[in-house]
Amino acid sequence: MPALITYRTPVQEDWVDYNGHLRDAFYLLIFSYATDALMERIGLDADSRGQSGHSLFTLEAHINYLHEVKLGSEVWVQTQIVGFDKKRLHLYHSLHRAGFDEALAASEQMLLHVDLTGPKSAPFGKVSTSRLQYLVDDQQDLPSPSFIGQTLRLPS
Repeated sequence: MPALITYRTPVQEDWVDYNGHLRDAFYLLIFSYATDALMERIGLDADSRGQSGHSLFTLEAHINYLHEVKLGSEVWVQTQIVGFDKKRLHLYHSLHRAGFDEALAASEQMLLHVDLTGPKSAPFGKVSTSRLQYLVDDQQDLPSPSFIGQTLRLPS
């Protein structure tokens, strides 16, 4: 399967800092929009969320800032499903631009499927489970993500 591209955007002027680089917070914004697009693919679009009262909450997100991203760059996010169970989704986003082979940034995330009436955790519905399994099966030949399972610590 070719990479699953979930979001594209040009880097906007109000997203860059005094060095002309994408601000830290906007990497997460871009990855968040990619997660929203993935939700649509797995049956958790706005209409479905309104009808079912279910959504995804982010439990944890790690970002690796790998290369600078400058104003006006056209970037896109590729998304890989690392795994999922009854209630959780483990995913990996990587940020890219044309003419540069390496990822510009990477974000490993753990999401929780939630019944908003609680809010409380809830199992994925049949549609979401089926679509997630399809993506996992379709991505089985992709290499393992580079920046996954890392911990943050100073060397001893």
